[in-house]
Amino acid sequence: MHFATRAIHAAQPSDPATGALIAPIYQTSTFEQESPGVNRGFDYARTNNPTRQRLEAVLAELEGVEHGAVFASGLAAEHAVLQAYLRPHDEVIVPIDVYGGTYRLLNRVFAGFNLRVTPVNTTNLDEVAAAITTATRLVWLETPTNPRLLVSDIRAIADLAHAKGALVVVDNTFATPVFQQPFSLGADLVVHSVTKYLAGHSDLIQGAVLARDAAVFEPVKFLQNAIGAVPAPLDCWLTLRGLKTLELRVQRHAENAGRIAAALAGHPAVSRVYYPGLPSHPGHAVARRQMTGFGGMLSFELAGDVADVTMFVSNRRLFTLGESLGGVRSLICHPARMTHASIPPEQRAALGLSDTLIRLSPGIEHADDLIDDLEAGLAIVAASSSLRVEAGL
Repeated sequence: MHFATRAIHAAQPSDPATGALIAPIYQTSTFEQESPGVNRGFDYARTNNPTRQRLEAVLAELEGVEHGAVFASGLAAEHAVLQAYLRPHDEVIVPIDVYGGTYRLLNRVFAGFNLRVTPVNTTNLDEVAAAITTATRLVWLETPTNPRLLVSDIRAIADLAHAKGALVVVDNTFATPVFQQPFSLGADLVVHSVTKYLAGHSDLIQGAVLARDAAVFEPVKFLQNAIGAVPAPLDCWLTLRGLKTLELRVQRHAENAGRIAAALAGHPAVSRVYYPGLPSHPGHAVARRQMTGFGGMLSFELAGDVADVTMFVSNRRLFTLGESLGGVRSLICHPARMTHASIPPEQRAALGLSDTLIRLSPGIEHADDLIDDLEAGLAIVAASSSLRVEAGL
């Protein structure tokens, strides 16, 4: 069954009680029990809820596995994985430009664990192989990464990790299960910021953890209930609604991103574009091999200074300056002062996260309008730079 069909039908039958085509929202905190400890599969909504259960089943189906747990945020989902599998003095390998929230979890929230957090250029298999030791418990991959869209070979890294007894976690938020199926490439766990493309409408916060193996999944499922960072039924219902149009939306996101990347690549006010769909991207070949599309995110280096960046990102007509990504409305972001501000400046510089890097999340508007909006801002930046050169500044 094709993905678009599964997104509509998988684990989503009509309501058996009423025949309603769309499942109801079970807005309840508790459930009647027939006798102590005897119930109809539900007792307390922190532990389980029919709306949440349906969403977990759908997400697992779309990732090609059986087990899923949703959380109140993407970081709550990540926290559950890290707490489930890391013990004091364990090592976790992360990409060199790991998401700022993940960096904060590992280096501040888990500071008392004395973890060895090893940033590695995961696009270089030799570096990955050299970094994995007997202390390595998790190899954490973002592919493509946030915000430089670096692409890592999931299958090759999974082989390296498994040979040393480590688990592989793939953050599949940017690619989505439409364009990338990490479990088919050897991943042990997949995490999502459901907030982004899966929900798709910038109206909720949510995360998810998926797993193929029940034994791998069980510690995460335990923590979901024990800690209780679960989403409300309404938010689960909204995500179920968003998933029905997931393939349609991400295809448009990716189409827009590809056209914008091509337009920016030759612009004099842009020094570099990061998009896996460009043949010039160093991860293009790997992306073609393990993805069915190049995704809807791109970043670029502005050929200017921080003042130019501030002017550019703050004055767009269609690209709204804001955190997050993956919604139907286009967003623009300055990672150094927004999504990755939790990483110290000297470390950002060492990781290649420059102060002139701009991240784009094109929405589903018409590509021509989005390109016009960007080019209008780039023209102002180019003129400003020329004036400074003429003035000898």
